[in-house]
Amino acid sequence: MTDDQTPLLEVRNLVIRYSKSGPNAVDDVSFTIARGETMGLVGESGSGKTTIGRAILGLQPVTEGQIIFEGRDITHAGAKERRSLQGDLRAVFQDPFSSLNPRRPIGDAITEPLRVAGVARAERDQRARAVVESVGLPANSIQRYPRQFSGGQRQRIAIARALVTDPRLVVCDEAVSALDLSTQAQVLNLLADLRAGRDLGYLFIAHDMAVVEFLAQRVIVLNRGRIMEQGVTSEVMNNPQHPYTRVLMAASPVPDPDEQARRREAWKVLRSEAKAAAAA
Repeated sequence: MTDDQTPLLEVRNLVIRYSKSGPNAVDDVSFTIARGETMGLVGESGSGKTTIGRAILGLQPVTEGQIIFEGRDITHAGAKERRSLQGDLRAVFQDPFSSLNPRRPIGDAITEPLRVAGVARAERDQRARAVVESVGLPANSIQRYPRQFSGGQRQRIAIARALVTDPRLVVCDEAVSALDLSTQAQVLNLLADLRAGRDLGYLFIAHDMAVVEFLAQRVIVLNRGRIMEQGVTSEVMNNPQHPYTRVLMAASPVPDPDEQARRREAWKVLRSEAKAAAAA
């Protein structure tokens, strides 16, 4: 039983190692996500951000620490317990096309979690039509095949599949990084609207600070498995305290070529400062 004071998700002192003698891929990471909140988790490739997302989804074993979802410790949840969580805890990944069967209409992919849960076919179809409309696609899209959609439309399909079970938390792992800037903006606006309308929580994993700034109320900056900085997104963006945060901000793309060139030069300087700070 949960109440409004219980965090939707709580990660306590999370440690993940791939081998006993190797370094920590995730090193003592703690954070909470409230109901209806978006937490940004940002860092470069190899920072550990995707590993954290996979651990929350039960796809990566945890070495130490706890993952608590709606007051329930799911750190080492078995297959049966994980199945009971599938409706409440969902994911949207970077490449939706690879998870869509090209020989089956997208309605089958969207309703698969409902089929597994034993929902009748008529209700599955009804919910599929409703959810594809909620992500801005025509209801009859469920009869079409993956190849008939653009990249942005396929990502909307992936979002629809995540939402069809009416989840509480969605882990978005680089969910817009493969899209062009205009399509990114459309999908980000969609995610924001869906959060407000459904009281959804998001863990939004990205490497681009500008994308996180748009969507997330709070942000964690991660490097080599450790938290470098965290706080209210606007405060972190306006007054970054750690050199690594400034590196990520300088690396974020902007449409102005002159500004992008200036940022690139600043990025080189900041990168050196961040390396020096990490070595200290």
